Amino acid sequence: MNRYPAWKYVVILLVLLIGAIYASPNLYVDDPAVQIAGNKKVTVDENTLKRIESSLKDSGLDYKSAVIDEKGMLIRFSDEKVRAKAWKSLKELLGPNYVVAQNYARTTPDFLRSINALPMYMGLDLRGGLHFLIEIEMDTAFQQQLERYKNDIFDYFKANKKKKLRARSMIIKDNVIELKYKDEAKRDEVMSLLRNRVNELVYSSFDRGGAFYIKAEITKAKIEEHRSNTITQIITVLKKRIDDKYQGLMEPVIVRQGDSRIVAEFPGIQDSKELMEVLLAAASLEFRMEHTGYSIQDAQAGKALGASIYTMREDGSKVLLKNKLIITGQDITHATATSDENGQPAVSVTLNSTGASIMKDNTQKNLGKRMGVVFIEYEKDYVEKDGKTVVVKREVKEVISLATIQGLFSKRFQITGLSRAESTQLALLLRAGALAAPIEIVEERTVGPSMGKENIDKGMMSVIIGFILVVAFMLVWYRGFGIVANTALIVNLVLIVAVLSMFQATLTLPGIAGIVLTVGMAVDANVLIFQRIREELAIGNTPQASINSGYAKAYSTIFDANITTLIAAIVLMSVGTGPVKGFATTLTIGIATSMFTAIMGTRAIVNLAVGTKKLSKLSI
Repeated sequence: MNRYPAWKYVVILLVLLIGAIYASPNLYVDDPAVQIAGNKKVTVDENTLKRIESSLKDSGLDYKSAVIDEKGMLIRFSDEKVRAKAWKSLKELLGPNYVVAQNYARTTPDFLRSINALPMYMGLDLRGGLHFLIEIEMDTAFQQQLERYKNDIFDYFKANKKKKLRARSMIIKDNVIELKYKDEAKRDEVMSLLRNRVNELVYSSFDRGGAFYIKAEITKAKIEEHRSNTITQIITVLKKRIDDKYQGLMEPVIVRQGDSRIVAEFPGIQDSKELMEVLLAAASLEFRMEHTGYSIQDAQAGKALGASIYTMREDGSKVLLKNKLIITGQDITHATATSDENGQPAVSVTLNSTGASIMKDNTQKNLGKRMGVVFIEYEKDYVEKDGKTVVVKREVKEVISLATIQGLFSKRFQITGLSRAESTQLALLLRAGALAAPIEIVEERTVGPSMGKENIDKGMMSVIIGFILVVAFMLVWYRGFGIVANTALIVNLVLIVAVLSMFQATLTLPGIAGIVLTVGMAVDANVLIFQRIREELAIGNTPQASINSGYAKAYSTIFDANITTLIAAIVLMSVGTGPVKGFATTLTIGIATSMFTAIMGTRAIVNLAVGTKKLSKLSI
C-alpha cells in the first residue's frame, strides 16, 4: 500500500534536478565592479584600457581583472572599499565624456548562463546603495489635464463658429472649468452639445450674479485613471533617463507606492548628487504662436483675451504668446544635441505622429508668423514661514526661441537659443520624455556596503541557527522519520532559492525573515503526519497501515492550514509594498514548496525505504 508509481518518482527527480541547477548560481558570489562606457564623442578601446590599468597600479588599487565587453569596460575588484576608491579616481581621470558606474559583476559559469540560470538579486538592505522616496505633485498634473480639456472645448467652439457657441469667459476655478453665458437658452444648448462632444466631463449648470454658467468637472473614474497613468508615465520616464544617462550600466528598481509616491532604489550606488540631478530635472517645452492682436500694455491691463506675457531668455524683453498650446515636450520622441548652420548649439527634435500632424497643420496656417518655444523648469526658493525656512517650488517659463515660420515642417526640426550644456541636458530629458507632473524627493537614504554585509551575515546566521534547531528537534523527537523530515527541509530551502532565482526576484532582509519562518513552518506538515502515524500505531494498526493512514488522514488538515496561510501571504504580496512585499514573496514560495516536499517528497522517501518491507515497528 505504500508504493508510488514510477512516474511520480520521475516528477520528483526532475523537480530536484531543476531546483539544484537553478539554485546553484547563488553559490558564486558577485564581484564588486566598475563599468565604464563612452558616448558619441569618445569610445572605450585598448588605449583607454591601458590608461586605466596604469592609473590603478600607480594608485596602489588592486583589481582582479579589466576587460572590454559589449557595454564598454568591466573592472572587477575583490573588495568594495577598493572599488569605491577606484571609482572616484577613474571619474577624475576620464572626465565627463565617460560614464563610470559602480556595479556588481556576476561570476556565474557560462554553462549556467546559457540556460538562464542566474543568481537572485540582492536588495538595497543587503547590498547597500541609495533609496529615494519621491512625491508626485498630483495637483499640478490634475491642472494640466483640466487645461487639455479646456483646449478641447475651445477647439470645438472654434470649429463651429457659425453656431456661436463661445462663452463670454472660460476659466479653471476650484478644479472645475466654468463657462459663462448671458443667455440661459444658449447655455443649455451648449451644455447639451458638449455632453456629446467632450463626454469625459460631467456637466451641470448654475446661475450667479445674473449670468448663466456651465460647470464641467472630471469624473472620479477619469481622475483615478489619470492618476494611474501619471505615475506609470513618470516611472517609465525615470527609467529611460537613468538608462540614457548611464548607458544601460545601472539596474534601478523604481516602483509605485500608494496614490502619489514612487520608490526608487539603486543597489551598489553611493553618490547621490548626479542621480538626483537626473531624477529631479523637470525641464520641458511648450510651443505657442505669438499673439499679434494685442500689445503688451493691453495684456498688463487684463485686456488681452487668450494671451499671456512671457519673458525672452536672451535679453529679458517681453513677448505676447497665445494661451492655446500647439504641442508640448510629451509629443517629442527623440532629441539630439547638435549645431545649427551657424555653428550655434541646437537641439534636433523628432515628433510622434500626433505631434507631427499638429505641427504640419500649424505651420501651414501660420506661414510668415512667429512661433515661440517656451522652456519650462522648476526652481526652489527658500522663504521664512512661521519662523521656519521652507522650500517653495517655482515654475519658470522663458522663451528660448521666437522665430518666423518660413516653410512647412512637421516631424523634424531644430530648436536654438540654448547654451551647449543646456542643449545637451534638454536633449537627454526630451529623449526620455517630459515628466507628466513635477516630482520632489521627500526622503533620501544611503545604505553603506558595510551595513549591507552585516545584514547578509546576520540574515544568513538566523537561517542557519533556525535550521539547526529545527533539525535537532526533529531528530530527537521523531528519530528515523526525523531524518526524512530534515531531508525534505533541505530540499525545501534549495527549491525556495531556485524559484527566487528563476524569476529573478530581489531578496531583501524581510525576505530572509520569510525564509526563516518557512523553515519553522515547513516541518508542521511532517509533525501532523508523524503524530497521526503514532496514533495509528497506538491503537494497534500495523506499521504499513499506520504510514498509509497517517498520510491520508493528515492531508486535509495540512491542506486547509496551508491554504489559509497562503491566501494571507498572497494578499500581502499583492497590496503590500517594500519590506511587506519582500516578506510575503518568500513566504508564499516557501508555503508552496513545503507542501510539495513535506507531503509528496517525504512520502517518496518513506516508500522507497520501508514501503516493500514487513515491519514490526517504526523508528518514530
